[in-house]
Amino acid sequence: MLQDKDRIFTNLYGLQDYRLEAAKQRGAWNATAEMLQMGPEWIIQQIKDSGLRGRGGAGFPTGLKWSFMPKEVRDRPHYLIVNADESEPGTCKDREIMRHDPHLFIEGCLIASFAMKANVCYIYIRGEYIFEREQLQRAIDEAYAAKLIGPGNIHGWDFDLYLAHGAGAYICGEETALLESLEGKKGQPRLKPPFPAGAGLYGCPSTVNNVESIAVVGTILRRGAGWFKSFGRDNNAGTKLFCISGHVNKPCNVEEEMSIPLRTLIDRHCGGVRGGWDNLKAVIPGGSSVRCLPKDICDDVLMDFDALREHKSGLGTAAVIVMDKSTDMVRAIARIAYFYKHESCGQCTPCREGTGWMWRVLTRMAEGDAEMWEIDKLLDVAGQIEGHTICALGDAAAWPIQGLIQHFRHEIEDKITNYRAGKPHVQVAAAE
Repeated sequence: MLQDKDRIFTNLYGLQDYRLEAAKQRGAWNATAEMLQMGPEWIIQQIKDSGLRGRGGAGFPTGLKWSFMPKEVRDRPHYLIVNADESEPGTCKDREIMRHDPHLFIEGCLIASFAMKANVCYIYIRGEYIFEREQLQRAIDEAYAAKLIGPGNIHGWDFDLYLAHGAGAYICGEETALLESLEGKKGQPRLKPPFPAGAGLYGCPSTVNNVESIAVVGTILRRGAGWFKSFGRDNNAGTKLFCISGHVNKPCNVEEEMSIPLRTLIDRHCGGVRGGWDNLKAVIPGGSSVRCLPKDICDDVLMDFDALREHKSGLGTAAVIVMDKSTDMVRAIARIAYFYKHESCGQCTPCREGTGWMWRVLTRMAEGDAEMWEIDKLLDVAGQIEGHTICALGDAAAWPIQGLIQHFRHEIEDKITNYRAGKPHVQVAAAE
Protein backbone atom coordinates (compact mmCIF):
# COMPACT_ATOMS: atom_id res chain seq x y z
CA MET A 1 0.00 0.00 0.00
CA LEU A 2 1.28 3.45 -0.93
CA GLN A 3 2.29 5.40 2.16
CA ASP A 4 1.34 9.05 2.65
CA LYS A 5 4.99 10.15 2.48
CA ASP A 6 5.19 8.79 -1.08
CA ARG A 7 2.09 10.51 -2.42
CA ILE A 8 2.68 13.07 -5.17
CA PHE A 9 -0.79 14.65 -5.01
CA THR A 10 -1.02 15.55 -1.33
CA ASN A 11 -4.04 17.82 -1.84
CA LEU A 12 -6.02 15.51 -4.09
CA TYR A 13 -9.21 15.98 -2.06
CA GLY A 14 -8.91 19.75 -1.65
CA LEU A 15 -8.61 19.62 2.14
CA GLN A 16 -5.89 22.30 2.00
CA ASP A 17 -5.55 25.60 0.19
CA TYR A 18 -4.79 25.37 -3.54
CA ARG A 19 -3.00 28.73 -3.72
CA LEU A 20 0.71 29.41 -4.10
CA GLU A 21 1.93 29.68 -0.52
CA ALA A 22 0.16 26.50 0.55
CA ALA A 23 1.44 24.72 -2.57
CA LYS A 24 5.00 25.75 -1.71
CA GLN A 25 4.61 24.29 1.78
CA ARG A 26 3.58 20.99 0.15
CA GLY A 27 6.75 21.03 -1.97
CA ALA A 28 5.78 22.67 -5.26
CA TRP A 29 8.30 25.13 -6.77
CA ASN A 30 11.02 23.71 -4.50
CA ALA A 31 14.47 23.66 -6.22
CA THR A 32 12.90 24.23 -9.63
CA ALA A 33 15.70 26.58 -10.71
CA GLU A 34 18.32 23.98 -9.76
CA MET A 35 16.57 21.39 -11.93
CA LEU A 36 16.63 23.71 -14.94
CA GLN A 37 20.32 24.42 -14.36
CA MET A 38 21.01 20.70 -14.91
CA GLY A 39 19.96 21.15 -18.54
CA PRO A 40 17.33 19.68 -20.89
CA GLU A 41 19.25 16.45 -21.55
CA TRP A 42 19.50 15.66 -17.82
CA ILE A 43 15.77 16.25 -17.31
CA ILE A 44 14.78 14.04 -20.25
CA GLN A 45 17.15 11.28 -19.10
CA GLN A 46 15.71 11.40 -15.58
CA ILE A 47 12.18 11.03 -16.93
CA LYS A 48 13.33 8.13 -19.12
CA ASP A 49 15.06 6.46 -16.16
CA SER A 50 11.97 6.87 -13.96
CA GLY A 51 9.94 4.66 -16.29
CA LEU A 52 7.08 7.18 -16.47
CA ARG A 53 4.56 6.20 -19.13
CA GLY A 54 1.84 8.54 -20.39
CA ARG A 55 -1.13 8.76 -18.05
CA GLY A 56 -3.63 9.76 -20.70
CA GLY A 57 -4.42 6.25 -21.91
CA ALA A 58 -1.84 5.08 -24.44
CA GLY A 59 0.97 4.53 -21.94
CA PHE A 60 3.78 5.67 -24.26
CA PRO A 61 7.09 6.34 -22.42
CA THR A 62 7.06 10.06 -21.58
CA GLY A 63 10.82 10.66 -21.68
CA LEU A 64 11.08 8.97 -25.07
CA LYS A 65 8.27 11.14 -26.41
CA TRP A 66 10.09 14.27 -25.23
CA SER A 67 13.31 13.13 -26.92
CA PHE A 68 11.58 13.12 -30.34
CA MET A 69 11.53 16.93 -30.31
CA PRO A 70 14.28 18.64 -32.35
CA LYS A 71 17.38 19.27 -30.23
CA GLU A 72 17.76 22.86 -31.46
CA VAL A 73 15.21 25.59 -32.12
CA ARG A 74 15.61 26.72 -35.71
CA ASP A 75 13.14 28.73 -37.79
CA ARG A 76 10.05 27.39 -35.99
CA PRO A 77 9.26 27.73 -32.27
CA HIS A 78 8.60 24.66 -30.11
CA TYR A 79 5.33 24.13 -28.23
CA LEU A 80 4.14 22.02 -25.32
CA ILE A 81 0.42 21.28 -25.35
CA VAL A 82 -1.22 19.73 -22.31
CA ASN A 83 -4.30 17.63 -22.96
CA ALA A 84 -6.76 18.53 -20.19
CA ASP A 85 -9.75 17.43 -22.28
CA GLU A 86 -10.71 14.71 -19.80
CA SER A 87 -13.70 13.29 -21.66
CA GLU A 88 -13.23 9.52 -21.26
CA PRO A 89 -16.35 8.22 -19.45
CA GLY A 90 -15.52 7.21 -15.89
CA THR A 91 -12.40 9.39 -15.71
CA CYS A 92 -12.19 12.19 -13.14
CA LYS A 93 -8.53 12.46 -12.09
CA ASP A 94 -7.15 15.45 -14.01
CA ARG A 95 -9.93 17.74 -12.77
CA GLU A 96 -8.80 17.12 -9.17
CA ILE A 97 -5.22 18.09 -10.06
CA MET A 98 -6.35 21.29 -11.76
CA ARG A 99 -8.64 22.50 -9.01
CA HIS A 100 -6.76 21.29 -5.92
CA ASP A 101 -3.05 21.09 -6.86
CA PRO A 102 -2.66 23.44 -9.84
CA HIS A 103 0.80 24.76 -8.90
CA LEU A 104 2.32 21.29 -9.06
CA PHE A 105 0.89 21.08 -12.58
CA ILE A 106 2.11 24.56 -13.62
CA GLU A 107 5.60 23.76 -12.35
CA GLY A 108 5.56 20.58 -14.45
CA CYS A 109 4.60 22.63 -17.51
CA LEU A 110 7.62 24.89 -17.00
CA ILE A 111 10.06 21.99 -16.53
CA ALA A 112 8.72 19.97 -19.47
CA SER A 113 8.71 23.02 -21.75
CA PHE A 114 12.31 23.81 -20.80
CA ALA A 115 13.34 20.20 -21.52
CA MET A 116 11.87 20.49 -25.03
CA LYS A 117 13.07 24.08 -25.56
CA ALA A 118 9.53 25.42 -25.74
CA ASN A 119 8.89 28.97 -24.53
CA VAL A 120 5.12 28.61 -24.83
CA CYS A 121 2.70 26.03 -23.42
CA TYR A 122 -1.04 25.72 -24.11
CA ILE A 123 -3.35 23.85 -21.75
CA TYR A 124 -6.43 22.67 -23.66
CA ILE A 125 -9.16 22.17 -21.05
CA ARG A 126 -12.46 20.34 -21.48
CA GLY A 127 -15.49 22.50 -22.30
CA GLU A 128 -17.52 21.36 -19.29
CA TYR A 129 -14.71 22.16 -16.82
CA ILE A 130 -15.74 25.68 -15.78
CA PHE A 131 -14.67 25.69 -12.12
CA GLU A 132 -11.44 23.87 -12.98
CA ARG A 133 -10.59 26.49 -15.59
CA GLU A 134 -11.22 29.30 -13.11
CA GLN A 135 -9.08 27.67 -10.40
CA LEU A 136 -6.27 26.95 -12.83
CA GLN A 137 -6.35 30.46 -14.29
CA ARG A 138 -6.10 31.96 -10.80
CA ALA A 139 -3.06 29.77 -10.11
CA ILE A 140 -1.48 30.78 -13.43
CA ASP A 141 -2.02 34.45 -12.56
CA GLU A 142 -0.37 33.84 -9.17
CA ALA A 143 2.63 32.21 -10.85
CA TYR A 144 3.00 35.17 -13.22
CA ALA A 145 2.72 37.66 -10.35
CA ALA A 146 5.41 35.82 -8.37
CA LYS A 147 7.69 35.79 -11.47
CA LEU A 148 7.74 31.99 -11.41
CA ILE A 149 6.70 31.98 -15.08
CA GLY A 150 6.47 34.65 -17.73
CA PRO A 151 9.16 36.70 -19.48
CA GLY A 152 12.20 37.40 -17.30
CA ASN A 153 11.09 34.99 -14.56
CA ILE A 154 13.32 33.90 -11.65
CA HIS A 155 14.07 30.55 -13.28
CA GLY A 156 15.85 32.10 -16.24
CA TRP A 157 13.68 30.49 -18.94
CA ASP A 158 11.17 32.82 -20.60
CA PHE A 159 7.92 30.90 -20.48
CA ASP A 160 4.32 31.79 -21.26
CA LEU A 161 1.41 29.59 -20.25
CA TYR A 162 -2.04 29.91 -21.87
CA LEU A 163 -5.33 28.24 -21.01
CA ALA A 164 -7.55 27.34 -23.98
CA HIS A 165 -11.16 26.31 -23.32
CA GLY A 166 -12.59 23.65 -25.62
CA ALA A 167 -16.24 23.18 -26.50
CA GLY A 168 -16.77 19.74 -24.97
CA ALA A 169 -15.98 17.37 -27.85
CA TYR A 170 -14.66 13.89 -26.97
CA ILE A 171 -12.75 13.69 -30.25
CA CYS A 172 -10.62 16.69 -29.19
CA GLY A 173 -8.96 14.43 -26.62
CA GLU A 174 -7.13 12.85 -29.58
CA GLU A 175 -3.90 14.80 -29.85
CA THR A 176 -4.07 15.89 -33.49
CA ALA A 177 -7.80 16.75 -33.28
CA LEU A 178 -6.86 18.82 -30.22
CA LEU A 179 -4.25 20.67 -32.30
CA GLU A 180 -6.81 21.34 -35.04
CA SER A 181 -9.27 22.72 -32.47
CA LEU A 182 -6.55 24.84 -30.87
CA GLU A 183 -5.85 26.37 -34.29
CA GLY A 184 -9.52 27.33 -34.56
CA LYS A 185 -10.51 24.60 -37.01
CA LYS A 186 -12.95 21.71 -36.81
CA GLY A 187 -11.71 19.14 -34.29
CA GLN A 188 -10.86 16.26 -36.63
CA PRO A 189 -7.79 13.99 -36.33
CA ARG A 190 -4.92 14.47 -38.75
CA LEU A 191 -3.22 11.78 -40.77
CA LYS A 192 0.17 10.77 -39.34
CA PRO A 193 2.94 11.21 -40.37
CA PRO A 194 3.87 13.98 -39.95
CA PHE A 195 3.82 13.48 -36.18
CA PRO A 196 3.39 16.48 -33.87
CA ALA A 197 7.11 16.46 -32.95
CA GLY A 198 7.83 17.27 -36.59
CA ALA A 199 4.80 19.38 -37.49
CA GLY A 200 2.29 20.01 -34.71
CA LEU A 201 0.63 23.25 -33.62
CA TYR A 202 0.81 25.84 -36.45
CA GLY A 203 3.13 23.40 -38.27
CA CYS A 204 5.78 23.73 -35.53
CA PRO A 205 7.46 20.99 -33.45
CA SER A 206 5.01 20.14 -30.63
CA THR A 207 4.48 17.57 -27.90
CA VAL A 208 1.08 16.73 -26.44
CA ASN A 209 1.01 15.29 -22.91
CA ASN A 210 -1.69 14.44 -20.36
CA VAL A 211 -2.19 16.55 -17.21
CA GLU A 212 -1.10 13.78 -14.82
CA SER A 213 1.98 12.99 -16.92
CA ILE A 214 3.14 16.61 -16.58
CA ALA A 215 2.08 17.17 -12.96
CA VAL A 216 4.31 14.36 -11.62
CA VAL A 217 7.50 15.65 -13.29
CA GLY A 218 8.62 18.08 -10.58
CA THR A 219 8.26 15.48 -7.81
CA ILE A 220 10.12 12.83 -9.84
CA LEU A 221 13.08 15.19 -10.33
CA ARG A 222 13.08 16.23 -6.67
CA ARG A 223 12.97 12.69 -5.30
CA GLY A 224 14.89 10.96 -8.05
CA ALA A 225 14.08 8.58 -10.89
CA GLY A 226 14.93 5.59 -8.70
CA TRP A 227 12.30 6.56 -6.14
CA PHE A 228 9.54 6.69 -8.77
CA LYS A 229 10.71 3.46 -10.38
CA SER A 230 10.57 1.64 -7.03
CA PHE A 231 6.77 1.44 -7.32
CA GLY A 232 5.07 -1.11 -9.57
CA ARG A 233 6.50 -3.81 -11.82
CA ASP A 234 9.16 -3.43 -14.51
CA ASN A 235 7.90 -1.31 -17.39
CA ASN A 236 4.93 -0.23 -15.24
CA ALA A 237 6.60 2.10 -12.78
CA GLY A 238 5.36 4.79 -10.46
CA THR A 239 2.25 5.91 -8.68
CA LYS A 240 -1.06 6.42 -10.45
CA LEU A 241 -4.39 8.11 -9.86
CA PHE A 242 -7.26 5.62 -10.03
CA CYS A 243 -10.92 6.68 -10.42
CA ILE A 244 -13.23 3.96 -9.09
CA SER A 245 -16.97 4.28 -9.72
CA GLY A 246 -20.02 2.08 -10.14
CA HIS A 247 -21.24 -0.62 -7.80
CA VAL A 248 -18.82 -0.09 -4.91
CA ASN A 249 -19.68 1.08 -1.41
CA LYS A 250 -17.45 4.18 -1.58
CA PRO A 251 -16.60 5.45 -5.09
CA CYS A 252 -13.39 7.47 -4.98
CA ASN A 253 -10.29 8.91 -6.58
CA VAL A 254 -7.10 7.57 -5.02
CA GLU A 255 -3.38 7.64 -5.67
CA GLU A 256 -1.88 4.16 -5.43
CA GLU A 257 1.17 2.39 -6.77
CA MET A 258 1.04 0.76 -10.17
CA SER A 259 0.53 -3.02 -10.35
CA ILE A 260 -1.75 -3.07 -7.30
CA PRO A 261 -4.19 -6.02 -7.54
CA LEU A 262 -7.63 -4.86 -8.67
CA ARG A 263 -9.36 -6.60 -5.78
CA THR A 264 -7.04 -4.96 -3.25
CA LEU A 265 -7.71 -1.54 -4.82
CA ILE A 266 -11.49 -1.98 -4.55
CA ASP A 267 -11.55 -3.56 -1.09
CA ARG A 268 -9.04 -1.19 0.51
CA HIS A 269 -10.21 2.14 -0.86
CA CYS A 270 -13.85 1.61 -1.87
CA GLY A 271 -15.18 -0.55 0.94
CA GLY A 272 -15.57 -3.45 -1.45
CA VAL A 273 -18.15 -4.32 -4.11
CA ARG A 274 -21.77 -3.63 -3.26
CA GLY A 275 -23.13 -6.88 -1.81
CA GLY A 276 -19.65 -8.42 -1.42
CA TRP A 277 -16.98 -9.58 -3.85
CA ASP A 278 -19.03 -12.62 -4.92
CA ASN A 279 -21.67 -10.20 -6.21
CA LEU A 280 -19.19 -8.82 -8.77
CA LYS A 281 -20.06 -9.42 -12.39
CA ALA A 282 -17.58 -7.38 -14.45
CA VAL A 283 -15.16 -4.47 -14.33
CA ILE A 284 -14.16 -2.01 -17.04
CA PRO A 285 -10.60 -1.29 -15.84
CA GLY A 286 -9.54 1.74 -17.85
CA GLY A 287 -12.41 3.95 -18.96
CA SER A 288 -15.28 3.02 -21.28
CA SER A 289 -13.06 2.42 -24.33
CA VAL A 290 -11.39 -0.79 -23.05
CA ARG A 291 -12.80 -4.32 -22.95
CA CYS A 292 -14.63 -5.37 -19.79
CA LEU A 293 -13.29 -8.20 -17.64
CA PRO A 294 -15.46 -10.85 -15.93
CA LYS A 295 -15.15 -11.68 -12.23
CA ASP A 296 -12.86 -14.71 -12.66
CA ILE A 297 -10.19 -12.49 -14.25
CA CYS A 298 -10.79 -9.65 -11.76
CA ASP A 299 -10.03 -11.99 -8.84
CA ASP A 300 -6.27 -11.67 -9.28
CA VAL A 301 -5.51 -9.26 -12.17
CA LEU A 302 -2.95 -6.50 -11.56
CA MET A 303 -3.68 -2.86 -12.41
CA ASP A 304 -0.96 -1.97 -14.88
CA PHE A 305 -0.48 -1.60 -18.63
CA ASP A 306 1.03 -5.02 -19.34
CA ALA A 307 -1.12 -7.19 -17.06
CA LEU A 308 -4.36 -5.82 -18.49
CA ARG A 309 -3.07 -6.02 -22.07
CA GLU A 310 -2.46 -9.75 -21.52
CA HIS A 311 -6.22 -10.07 -20.97
CA LYS A 312 -6.95 -8.03 -24.13
CA SER A 313 -8.05 -5.03 -22.09
CA GLY A 314 -6.04 -1.99 -20.99
CA LEU A 315 -5.23 0.37 -18.14
CA GLY A 316 -6.25 3.38 -20.21
CA THR A 317 -6.89 6.29 -17.88
CA ALA A 318 -7.30 3.91 -14.89
CA ALA A 319 -11.01 4.70 -14.63
CA VAL A 320 -12.33 1.56 -12.95
CA ILE A 321 -16.06 1.02 -13.55
CA VAL A 322 -17.42 -1.75 -11.31
CA MET A 323 -20.59 -3.67 -12.23
CA ASP A 324 -22.36 -6.13 -9.94
CA LYS A 325 -24.76 -8.93 -10.86
CA SER A 326 -27.71 -6.56 -11.19
CA THR A 327 -26.10 -5.14 -14.33
CA ASP A 328 -27.59 -5.90 -17.73
CA MET A 329 -24.31 -6.14 -19.64
CA VAL A 330 -25.90 -5.86 -23.07
CA ARG A 331 -27.71 -2.65 -22.15
CA ALA A 332 -24.58 -1.27 -20.49
CA ILE A 333 -22.42 -1.81 -23.58
CA ALA A 334 -25.22 -0.53 -25.84
CA ARG A 335 -25.17 2.70 -23.81
CA ILE A 336 -21.40 2.96 -24.35
CA ALA A 337 -21.90 2.24 -28.07
CA TYR A 338 -24.31 5.18 -28.26
CA PHE A 339 -21.67 7.46 -26.75
CA TYR A 340 -19.10 6.57 -29.44
CA LYS A 341 -21.68 6.89 -32.19
CA HIS A 342 -22.54 10.35 -30.85
CA GLU A 343 -18.91 11.48 -30.51
CA SER A 344 -17.56 10.21 -33.85
CA CYS A 345 -16.28 13.16 -35.90
CA GLY A 346 -17.50 11.48 -39.10
CA GLN A 347 -14.23 11.78 -40.99
CA CYS A 348 -13.60 8.03 -41.48
CA THR A 349 -16.29 5.87 -43.11
CA PRO A 350 -15.83 2.76 -40.88
CA CYS A 351 -16.33 4.87 -37.75
CA ARG A 352 -19.02 7.20 -39.12
CA GLU A 353 -21.19 4.38 -40.45
CA GLY A 354 -20.09 1.52 -38.22
CA THR A 355 -20.63 3.10 -34.80
CA GLY A 356 -24.27 3.87 -35.58
CA TRP A 357 -24.84 0.41 -37.04
CA MET A 358 -23.32 -1.31 -33.98
CA TRP A 359 -25.41 0.78 -31.61
CA ARG A 360 -28.64 -0.03 -33.46
CA VAL A 361 -27.88 -3.78 -33.49
CA LEU A 362 -26.93 -3.78 -29.80
CA THR A 363 -30.11 -1.88 -28.92
CA ARG A 364 -32.16 -4.61 -30.60
CA MET A 365 -30.09 -7.30 -28.89
CA ALA A 366 -30.76 -5.70 -25.50
CA GLU A 367 -34.44 -6.46 -26.13
CA GLY A 368 -33.68 -9.87 -27.65
CA ASP A 369 -35.05 -8.75 -31.03
CA ALA A 370 -32.23 -10.25 -33.09
CA GLU A 371 -31.01 -13.43 -34.75
CA MET A 372 -28.23 -15.66 -33.39
CA TRP A 373 -26.11 -15.16 -36.50
CA GLU A 374 -26.12 -11.41 -35.89
CA ILE A 375 -23.82 -11.88 -32.88
CA ASP A 376 -21.00 -13.06 -35.14
CA LYS A 377 -21.87 -10.39 -37.71
CA LEU A 378 -21.59 -7.72 -34.97
CA LEU A 379 -18.21 -9.13 -33.93
CA ASP A 380 -17.07 -9.12 -37.57
CA VAL A 381 -18.11 -5.48 -38.09
CA ALA A 382 -16.33 -4.45 -34.86
CA GLY A 383 -13.19 -6.09 -36.26
CA GLN A 384 -13.63 -4.21 -39.55
CA ILE A 385 -13.75 -0.90 -37.67
CA GLU A 386 -10.85 -1.67 -35.30
CA GLY A 387 -7.56 -0.49 -36.77
CA HIS A 388 -9.10 0.99 -39.92
CA THR A 389 -9.59 4.62 -38.86
CA ILE A 390 -7.27 7.64 -38.65
CA CYS A 391 -7.53 7.85 -34.86
CA ALA A 392 -8.32 5.39 -32.07
CA LEU A 393 -12.01 6.31 -31.68
CA GLY A 394 -12.89 3.43 -34.01
CA ASP A 395 -10.93 1.07 -31.75
CA ALA A 396 -12.59 2.59 -28.67
CA ALA A 397 -16.02 1.89 -30.16
CA ALA A 398 -15.14 -1.68 -31.15
CA TRP A 399 -13.36 -2.90 -28.01
CA PRO A 400 -16.29 -2.73 -25.53
CA ILE A 401 -18.42 -4.75 -27.98
CA GLN A 402 -15.66 -7.30 -28.53
CA GLY A 403 -15.30 -7.66 -24.75
CA LEU A 404 -19.06 -8.14 -24.36
CA ILE A 405 -19.19 -10.93 -26.94
CA GLN A 406 -15.99 -12.56 -25.65
CA HIS A 407 -17.11 -12.75 -22.02
CA PHE A 408 -20.91 -12.37 -21.99
CA ARG A 409 -22.09 -13.87 -25.27
CA HIS A 410 -24.43 -16.14 -23.32
CA GLU A 411 -26.40 -13.10 -22.11
CA ILE A 412 -27.12 -12.01 -25.68
CA GLU A 413 -28.11 -15.57 -26.62
CA ASP A 414 -30.43 -15.85 -23.60
CA LYS A 415 -32.17 -12.60 -24.52
CA ILE A 416 -32.73 -13.77 -28.10
CA THR A 417 -34.00 -17.18 -26.92
CA ASN A 418 -36.41 -15.62 -24.41
CA TYR A 419 -37.67 -13.11 -26.97
CA ARG A 420 -38.42 -15.87 -29.47
CA ALA A 421 -40.21 -17.90 -26.82
CA GLY A 422 -42.31 -14.87 -25.92
CA LYS A 423 -40.96 -14.78 -22.37
CA PRO A 424 -40.69 -11.44 -20.58
CA HIS A 425 -37.18 -10.07 -20.14
CA VAL A 426 -35.50 -11.75 -17.16
CA GLN A 427 -32.35 -10.39 -15.52
CA VAL A 428 -29.53 -12.91 -15.44
CA ALA A 429 -29.03 -12.16 -11.73
CA ALA A 430 -32.67 -13.08 -11.03
CA ALA A 431 -32.27 -16.32 -12.96
CA GLU A 432 -29.25 -17.17 -10.86
